[in-house]
Amino acid sequence: MNKFILNYLGLFFILLSILSFFNIVYSYYFNLYLNINTYFYTFLISLIIGLVSFFNRIKDIKTTIYRKIFTVIIGYFLLPLVIATPYYFSIYNLSFVNCYFEAISGFTSTGFTIFDNIKHIDESLILWRSTSQWIGGIYFLFSILLLIDIFDNSIKKSLTHFISFNYSEIFKQSFKILILYTMLTFIIFFILKLIDLRTFDSFNLSMSIISSGGFLPVNNIDTIVNTNLKEVIISLVMLFSFFSLFLFYNIIFLKEKTLNFFAEDIYLFIYFLSLAVIFFVLFNFDYNFSLILFLLNSRMLNI
Repeated sequence: MNKFILNYLGLFFILLSILSFFNIVYSYYFNLYLNINTYFYTFLISLIIGLVSFFNRIKDIKTTIYRKIFTVIIGYFLLPLVIATPYYFSIYNLSFVNCYFEAISGFTSTGFTIFDNIKHIDESLILWRSTSQWIGGIYFLFSILLLIDIFDNSIKKSLTHFISFNYSEIFKQSFKILILYTMLTFIIFFILKLIDLRTFDSFNLSMSIISSGGFLPVNNIDTIVNTNLKEVIISLVMLFSFFSLFLFYNIIFLKEKTLNFFAEDIYLFIYFLSLAVIFFVLFNFDYNFSLILFLLNSRMLNI
């Protein structure tokens, strides 16, 4: 394993340590001491691994596309191991298999969960579930940049005007995506706050929406989305993840903007608009909302 691969994975371990630290602060602020030690473990483990990966003397050898693919795959196994730590050392006496399943489910934004009743879970652990989705979403986007050489030119052009990246360019563009991803998360959060959702629910939902995740901070979405206005607003903010984040990226950072460059996103918008019109005409509003939530949450529609 060369230096570039270690640095790439180390970046996410450091990001995990930062998110663990936020959970520690949150737990202290709201006096949630039941599982606070688990986040200390996660913070130390991820920080040590992250720092070691950057401060090493391994020689940097040429990274082939096969090593890049290996890096992405191994990240999907290693990072959930650290994410599973708060579940395993929590007060809920969960088995390692269940903890690892929950971590992978969150990291891949799948949304399956081992918990039967979310109301019985400590709020800090609910926040950690949403956090795992958020970091999984950014890992997916970074991996697209890392593996961009394996795509054909038509897909490349729908993502970015760069056809290939060197190492410095990968980290430069990844940093831009991280900033944009974070900004969009907070924009969704503030929009949800404007429709009078609880701060805790708004923050968790914003991380789920931006990552196209399936985790919810409640057992039933109807308990917090209880008016037509809220349903409409949440449906609209889910468009942030329905359209590729690279659309927003290219709108902001692309210097030469042409209509042909955004052709894929235009076709996607027409597809979505057609579906929305058909289902709003043929079915009642509540059914429409549930169906559109399902469509928008589908990772198949989010490149």
